[in-house]
Amino acid sequence: MSTNGKAGDNRRHGMVRERSQTQIPSGHWVKRDTNTGQFMDVKQDGTPFKGVRKEK
Repeated sequence: MSTNGKAGDNRRHGMVRERSQTQIPSGHWVKRDTNTGQFMDVKQDGTPFKGVRKEK
């Protein structure tokens, strides 16, 4: 996955690896595992996932 900085700083350093995201027609963002292609999670508030690359 991604690397983390000091313990307790409560944030991520770097991108999330082996993951991608795409926006579906309803406006929600879907996170996908790039190895298997399976959908993992849907974000319903209309904002993309942080640190996850976007598919075209």
